[in-house]
Amino acid sequence: MFRFLSISSRRHALVLVPLLLVVVAGGGIFWYSYATANASPNTADTSSGNVADASGNDAQSGTQILLGLARNAMHDGRLVAPAGSNAYEFYLSVLQLEPQNRGAQEALRESFPRASEEIERTINQDDLDEARREIDLLREFDSTNFTLALLGGKLSAARNIETKRHEAEAERIQQANAGHATPGM
Repeated sequence: MFRFLSISSRRHALVLVPLLLVVVAGGGIFWYSYATANASPNTADTSSGNVADASGNDAQSGTQILLGLARNAMHDGRLVAPAGSNAYEFYLSVLQLEPQNRGAQEALRESFPRASEEIERTINQDDLDEARREIDLLREFDSTNFTLALLGGKLSAARNIETKRHEAEAERIQQANAGHATPGM
């Protein structure tokens, strides 16, 4: 009988040890997920070296994120387009959070000539609605710039030309339809 107990104990040990390991691992996973979900707001952002805390540094963190997005957009050649994902919009968002942010102000000022050239190309490609959006975007930064007044005039002239083209096309279609009309009805 003594021999039976030792074999039985070994069988229980072979079942209980893996079961215990599974329970411990499950508890560890549960504790880790609970701890990360309820982590305090005092966490370090190791990618940029900033520390976000509940005392208002969230704006600083948001500014750093927007500055990074703006730099990436500049690098990718997205200066004023596409809408919602361009350097100008990101830098203007930085200025909404921090109106005196020198980095954003300088980047907008330095890129203004290139942005104006892009707008002129957009007008030349007859994408007039996009050109209007881009001019308005630059006006948010500098509403008194003479270059924007010139671009606005060029956009207005392009719209007039487009309107005359549409009117001429409409008249041509009317004449074609009038020539095909059946007389005597």
